[in-house]
Amino acid sequence: MKNSLRVERAIKNISQAELAQLIGVSRQTINTIESNKYVPSTVLALKIARVFGKNVEEIFELEEED
Repeated sequence: MKNSLRVERAIKNISQAELAQLIGVSRQTINTIESNKYVPSTVLALKIARVFGKNVEEIFELEEED
């Protein structure tokens, strides 16, 4: 799964730490999601989408091998 989380943060001008605080996780969790090392739970993906005012599918995208 790929994501546009880093781009969305840049558009909204918020840091990993700020996003983490808004959704109740650690900065390291945001970093691992952005690095495609961790696939967030449904609840976490929904919280992230809500922060950016987007649908989950606008931030997270399945790849062929998923």
